[in-house]
This record gives sequence, C-alpha cells and structure tokens, in this order.
Amino acid sequence: MPPVPTEPSVNRPHVPRFTGLVKPHEAFPANARLDRRMNDRTNRRQLGPRTDAALVRLTTAANHSVLWMGLGAGLAATGARGRRAAVRGLCSVAAASAAANLLGKVVFGGDRPSAAPLPLVRRLRRYPTTPSFPSGHSATAGAFAAGVALEWPAAGLVVAPVAGAVMYSRLHVGAHWFSDVIGGAALGVGLAVLGRWLVPSPPGPEPDVPAGPPADVPALPDGEGLFVVVNTSAGSGRILKEDPLEVLRRDLPKARVHVLREGDDLPALFEEAARGGGSDGGDGARPALALGISGGDGTVATAAAAAREHGLALVVLPGGTLNHFAKAADLTSMSATVAAVRDGTGVSVDVAELRVEGHDPMTVLNTFSLGIYPELVSQRERAEKRLGKWPATVWATSRVLRSAAPLRVSVDGAVGHYWSFFAGVNRYVPQNLAPVERVRLDDGVLDVRTGRAEKRYSRVRLFLETVAGGAASSLAQRVRPLGRHLAVDSWTAPGLVLRLGDGAPHDPVILAHDGETLELDGDRVTDATLTMVRGALRVYAPTDPAAG
Repeated sequence: MPPVPTEPSVNRPHVPRFTGLVKPHEAFPANARLDRRMNDRTNRRQLGPRTDAALVRLTTAANHSVLWMGLGAGLAATGARGRRAAVRGLCSVAAASAAANLLGKVVFGGDRPSAAPLPLVRRLRRYPTTPSFPSGHSATAGAFAAGVALEWPAAGLVVAPVAGAVMYSRLHVGAHWFSDVIGGAALGVGLAVLGRWLVPSPPGPEPDVPAGPPADVPALPDGEGLFVVVNTSAGSGRILKEDPLEVLRRDLPKARVHVLREGDDLPALFEEAARGGGSDGGDGARPALALGISGGDGTVATAAAAAREHGLALVVLPGGTLNHFAKAADLTSMSATVAAVRDGTGVSVDVAELRVEGHDPMTVLNTFSLGIYPELVSQRERAEKRLGKWPATVWATSRVLRSAAPLRVSVDGAVGHYWSFFAGVNRYVPQNLAPVERVRLDDGVLDVRTGRAEKRYSRVRLFLETVAGGAASSLAQRVRPLGRHLAVDSWTAPGLVLRLGDGAPHDPVILAHDGETLELDGDRVTDATLTMVRGALRVYAPTDPAAG
C-alpha cells in the first residue's frame, strides 16, 4: 500500500511551549466560535495563485517591521514633514511591537490556527511559534499607519491600504485568528494616539506678527541723516548676496557711508557720527538721526550698543553670513530695511546687558553662552545645508561632546558643572540644547538652556535628548516625574548672576555672545551678570511682517 502523503514539515506550525496565561479561546467560548467562523470563511476564499503569492510576500516583508522601516525611509526622503511622519510612525511601531510581544502574548496568547486547510501556495515557509493573541504584524501595521496619519494625513491615506493588506494577510496565510488581528490593530492604533498625546507634534508656523510694538522713528526718504558702516568682508561666502554699497547708493543716496577698514574703531566711528563730524562728514557735519550697520551679528551688536547710548534708532542691512537678529526683526532682505527707513516704520525690541568684571558693559542681541554651545552651533551651521537642520544638529552634538570637558559655574548662587550653558534674549525654539530662532523680540525674558554634567551618563543622555529634539521636553511636560531625569534643563528669567572659575589653575573660560568671544583667565574667579532691558532699542523694521 503506497504511503499517505503528508504536509511538508516546513509548513506545519510548531506547537509553542508557552501559550499565554488567559488563552482567549478557553476563557471566552463565544470569541472562539466567532474566530472559527471567520477563519473558515477566509480559508474558503479563493483569490487566485498570483494574489496568494503576493500576500505571502507582503506578510513576509512585514517580518521584524522591515516593510515599515523601508516605507519610513521613503517618507523621510520627501522632506521635513515626511521625516516627522516617519519618526512618529516608526516610534509607534517600536512601542506596538514591544507591547504585543512582551506583554500581550504573555498575558493572553493562545494557540494559533492550523494551516492544514490551506493550499501550499498560501502557506508560509516557516510559521511563528509564539502565542497567538494579539497579532504583532497587525499591531505594527496599525501603529505605523496611524502614526504617519497623525503627522501627515495624506501620507496616512496612502499607507493605510498597505497596513490593511498586511492585517488581512495574517488571516489569509493562516497565521492568526480574526480576533488576533482586530486586537493587534486596536493596540497599534491606540499606542500611536497615546504617543501623540505624550509627545505632541511641533506646533505649526505661528501667525506672522511684528517683532515688537511700534516705535517712533524718523522717516528718511533719501537717507539724509543716516550714518551707515558697511563691513564688506561680512557674508563673503554667501551666494547671490546683495551689495550693500550699491543698495545704499541707489536707494538712500544721501546717507553717509563708511566702509569698515582694518584697524577701525567701530564704537568711535558711531560716537563721531552721533555727535556730528568725523572722517565721513567733516567737522561741520550734522549729528546723525539714525545709525546703520551692514554686517554679521557681532558688528550689529556693536552698532546696537552705540544706538542705545545715543538714543538713536538702528538700521540693520542684513549683509553678514549669519543675521539672526535681522531675521527675527523681519529684515530678511535689504529692500525691507530700505522701505522701513523711507517710510519711518520701526519696532521697540529687548536687549540684554552683559557686565563682566574688568570689562565695559556689552549689549547682547541674540545669545550668551559658555561650554560647548558656540562650537556646536558652528559645526551645525557648517553641515546644515548638506544634511538639514536636525541631522546636522545630531552630527554636531556627537562630534563636539566627544572631546568636551564640563565647566564649573555658579548660577544665581548655585554651583553646578555644565557641558553647555545658553541664554537667549527672548524665547527661542525648539525646546532643546541648541535652539534655532525666535518669533518675537519683546518677551522680556532670558531663555536659559543648560546641559548638566553632574547627572549619571550625562554625556550620552545629552546626545540622546538632542536626537529626540523637542520630544523629550514635551514628554516631560506630560509626565512630570521624567523631568528630573533629563540632562537638559530650561527656564526663563529676567536676569542671571554668574560666577566663573574656582580660583584653582584652570584653562581659560571662553564666554561667547552674538558670535563674539571673550577669553577669561581660568585661574581667577570672575563675576558676570546678564540682565534683560525691555524695549531698550528702536529698530527700523516693517510693522507688516509680510513686507520683510
């Protein structure tokens, strides 16, 4: 008698050694009857050999979330919104996979259905041996589709049919019961929604508003009464840069213009212009009605200090490589500045005053920092055009932290050790160690961000929080106990009192402000104060931000 053919062992499901604690089919007979009825219908459904083979390939591609990682990479390549959708989708996948496999299958579990009724073309080469409920494939499919849709609904609509097909494929190949698939999908979608609550999406662009309240500035239609210093070497690396000298000659022909030369004393030039006279106007020249500068953030800060001292409005022509202040003031082009000067429109903005023992007071327009922050920003901006902001920040942080040494600083009387200490003039975004920009210039507070070195594994934690962007601080706001575990601390204050050094032999302390640096003797204790001064500076700027 010929032998009876049997299933190839490769297609026969193995009986798992552990099948969960609750075992839904034993605990809930009604659920078992529903599952058997639904799976019988699926088993009888004939879609054709090609579709059968395609579903087997699809369900295999979703093993270990390989399919979702591939789709995430494709989404990330589409731009910033795609990257956000991919990150949320894949983080949701990680949470759903852990919940389904480490918790769900242990608590519930149960035996898987038999693949014996299925034709060979519908069977997997190797069936899973883990408990059945919930379906891990369905959990990760639901998590990825929901996570993507929460960040980018249109992309979610594209991903949803793929996720649905993966869920159905688990029934079609006989790997799961109907309730396994439904339970897994609900788990994945639920965790994606919970993740959105714990770590909200970054806010969309805020309404474009003026940088500060309107200020009374004189209208100078042809530039008469304006004294401008032009740093022609600033922004030399910028492509398609407007020539400030050409703009001034064409649009403000009566402005007095001084081209900065090596060895020039910039504060003295503004002093002469404000009092009348000087090399550009002769001894009989009238006092300037406004002071102007074309250059980077460092020279703009010097001009701002002179404008404050003499009670004059400041004109900023964004001619430097970095013009953070000009951008925050809605002066994104020289034509915007020219229009404001001609029309006499301006805003009042805050500044900070920095006093360091043994040095004259300094006006700070953008940032004050110690530790790794200046080098981090320099490295990030070098790589930003090639990599994008977030990847460049991650790359720069890893590079700078490798060789960093913590700095001992007393902040308002409390001594601490810091990898980085940052104070921004007005509130900055995003909420991480290296914020990028401001919306307004009249918040009246210092935005302080510190990377503390006392905490265990602080170097690694600081890097991981930088990788997470603002998500870590958002999560800590929702789950308060997490806040004490973060390496980055943040708060706002009207002023700071700092003490640098401890009197022992030490490397020089580098203090940075607005792109300029001040080297302090590390062998002695130095006191420094940083204080906000509200509405201290009038700046020519459009009162309609869209005009900037």
